[in-house]
Amino acid sequence: MHVELISHAQTEAPGAHPLRVKDIATALRVDTSTIYAEIKAGRLESYRIGTGRGTIRVSRTAFAQYLAARGIPTSELAVTL
Repeated sequence: MHVELISHAQTEAPGAHPLRVKDIATALRVDTSTIYAEIKAGRLESYRIGTGRGTIRVSRTAFAQYLAARGIPTSELAVTL
């Protein structure tokens, strides 16, 4: 049996890199601890890259869904993503 795994990065549009917690915090003008809390609560979908604790990444699609679910227009973001 062969199972092909597709990473989150491969499901994104070509050239669209996943976002770091710091990028999202800057865009929303909040502290990174707020973003980690949203991830821990399951409100913002994320995944880990690397060994050990690794690093957390959020797909652009997941971030767009998070914004839409909360009614946050992209024009309100501090940076262009």
